[in-house]
Amino acid sequence: MEQFIYKKAAGITALSASITDFKYKKHYHQEYAIGVTLRGIQHYTLDGGVQLSYPSGVMLFNPEQAHDGMAYNEEGLDYVMLYIDPQLLLEVTRKKDIVRFSTPIVYDTDLEHRVLRLADAIVTEQSEALCSELLLSLTDHLIQPELSVELKKDHTLISKAKDILHSESGNGLKLEEISRELHLSKYQFIRLFKSHTGITPYQYFLSRKIERAKQSIDKNRDVYATVAECDFVDLTHLNKHFKRVYGITAFEYMTQMH
Repeated sequence: MEQFIYKKAAGITALSASITDFKYKKHYHQEYAIGVTLRGIQHYTLDGGVQLSYPSGVMLFNPEQAHDGMAYNEEGLDYVMLYIDPQLLLEVTRKKDIVRFSTPIVYDTDLEHRVLRLADAIVTEQSEALCSELLLSLTDHLIQPELSVELKKDHTLISKAKDILHSESGNGLKLEEISRELHLSKYQFIRLFKSHTGITPYQYFLSRKIERAKQSIDKNRDVYATVAECDFVDLTHLNKHFKRVYGITAFEYMTQMH
């Protein structure tokens, strides 16, 4: 049985999930995603390679790091995940530069417990103060030299392409126009973008659109307004794409979060 429970506190979204047959489509998050595999084996592709997270594995995803996900076998999978905004992480750690995790999965009992404590506090709706303190405890242990490296600057062209794709979020994807602005052929652009990000421009555009929809729901608590604001055909269209990334429909997410 598939189960996805989302809750938010202290600016952090927590997910408690149990899946058997569900498969995440390839996508990315604007936030850091930090999670722990509780039961089963988490199977996903990341940066062109296959990753397997066994029980107690702490999974570390950087912002905009494309990945998919599924249970490795028919036994299914239980896990928790925390989604933390990059600016919040900078605020907590008092660092000037964004950090980037270089190791996708680590087995660290102390780190595992800190992730689980924070996730449990959010899901069980404990106080904001406690959640903030647990976030500080987590980041103090997390941001260590062996777990992170400084973020390297994106290729100038890719950065420009991302800016354009962000500005186009509500207007439809126009590959020819973007390619022309970058002085590339359409296929050169697709190939270059995928080589840098791990996903195609369309996949990036769609992920951005779904991210905007989630932010709209968080802010306005109105799934129907989100359909119009984020340029989905209708609620069914939004729910279809939302579920492929978050495991539940946009309407179910709104109900859980509010």
